[in-house]
Amino acid sequence: MKNSSRPYRKFLPQQKKIEELEKSSSRFRRIYSEYELMSDELWNLETSDSPENIPDDFINAIKLQTTYLEDEIQDWLIQDKES
Repeated sequence: MKNSSRPYRKFLPQQKKIEELEKSSSRFRRIYSEYELMSDELWNLETSDSPENIPDDFINAIKLQTTYLEDEIQDWLIQDKES
């Protein structure tokens, strides 16, 4: 479920292109959906009332996965721009 009160700011300027890619590619749609979920989870973990209960390794793994997804989304946006 998308949290419309907190858009994914990193890709906000490219939102129109993202919507087009989501319509035209099931793979991109899956990657972007996973990115949204991971970003939400990371935000929830980092703004939790009890962050000391969450292992650093777990938060670092979420950050790493989110970064990987961001890179892949960025590649799609660049590739689409070049074509």
